[in-house]
Order: sequence, then C-alpha cells, then structure tokens
Amino acid sequence: MDDDNPPTPATASGDAPAPNPAVHAAEQADAQSTDMGAHLARRLSRPVVLVGMMGVGKTSLGRRLAAALGTAFVDADEEIERAAQMTIPEIFATYNEAYFRDGERRVIARLLGAGEAGADAPAPPASGRPKVIATGGGAFCDPATRALILERGIAVWLDADLDTLVERTARKENRPLLRQGNPREILGRLKTERQPFYVQAPIHVMSGRMPHARTLGLVLDELTRWLDANPAPSATEPRA
Repeated sequence: MDDDNPPTPATASGDAPAPNPAVHAAEQADAQSTDMGAHLARRLSRPVVLVGMMGVGKTSLGRRLAAALGTAFVDADEEIERAAQMTIPEIFATYNEAYFRDGERRVIARLLGAGEAGADAPAPPASGRPKVIATGGGAFCDPATRALILERGIAVWLDADLDTLVERTARKENRPLLRQGNPREILGRLKTERQPFYVQAPIHVMSGRMPHARTLGLVLDELTRWLDANPAPSATEPRA
C-alpha cells in the first residue's frame, strides 16, 4: 500500500461512509431535547407562550418546542387570519392597527382558555397537554393581552440582536409595520419601545445565529428552572 496515498472511505463498495460529526451532534441534541421535553411535558399545567420581536423565530422555534413536548403548536397570527378571513397585511390596509390588536386580543384569550369570560374567569380544566403558542411581535405590548398571558401561560421572551432581526425579516413580505419606512430603523425603534414590555416575561432566551437545536435546548433549560421555582399545586392542594 502506498502510504502517501491512503485509500478514501468507500461508499459504493458496501462500506459505510465516514460519519459526519456535525450531523451526529445535531442528532444527539435532538434526542436530548426529546428526552427533556417528555419529562417537562408531564410537569406543565399551562401553555407556553412565545413573545418577542418579529423575525426572532417564534414560529420555527415554537414548532420544535411543541414537537419536543409532544403537544400542539398554534400560531396566533395564523388564527387571526383564519378568524378574519383576511391576511394580516389586508387587515392593516383595510382597517388599522388598533382594529388588528383588538382581534388579536380576543384570539389569544380564546387560545388561553379565557374566551368571552375574560381574564378574571377561572381557567377551564386542561384537556391533554398544554399547547405552545407563538404570538405576534406587538401582542405582549397590549396591557390586556399581556395580563392574560402572564396569568394563564408561561411567557418566554425570545430575543435577538438587531442585525439578526433585519436579516430574518427581509425574507418575508407579510410585515405591514416594516412597509412604513426603513426596515432597520423601524425594527430598532420597535425593539427599544417594546423592551419594557418583553422584560416582564419570566423567561428570557437569546435566539442568535446558532443552530435551532441549541436555542431549543436553552428554552427547555429555562422552562425547567421556572417549573422548579414555580411548582404547580397538587390536585389535593386547596387553591387560594
């Protein structure tokens, strides 16, 4: 055998190709998230509600989180469009932002089990595992909607730096607020204006330029810490 020219791993002869370390690491991370999610799902007694700026990845992360927990995922914006029979850009163009926020508030209340009863009504008994809900960027800034989420859900603020938000939002055309000027300037202003509201979420996770599995792992870790600090009352424990 020529030591200067060692044979390359065969693929067509029946020998297995050399393993890809990146793929192996991703598979391990997914398996770990699934195991952690299954354990967490047994402890959850309320929905996990993702809040944060447009473009931060609430929908994509929400789907992965729901899969790890073995529960349903709901995108509030999609539910709003379904209820209105209009797209969000069409709602903004036909009516205004105040009209959209009112519909958004009612849809999120329904997703959280409040319905027409309002935030003061007791939550209905849970049927199955609590869902994962992704909300629009401005939802948590509305006082009534924020109160509902904090009362009935576990709010997770997904955050990202401005460069990441600009890059991600440029991939979609359904951002009516970004059509009113320079997207970077608008995103920067909204990020500053909304931070005092987002910071009220009990869980804060940065969603930067990292693998989705890494961000999911961070969310699962933070949910575990929150549940450790806020254990659900047992079925025999009297409620206040």
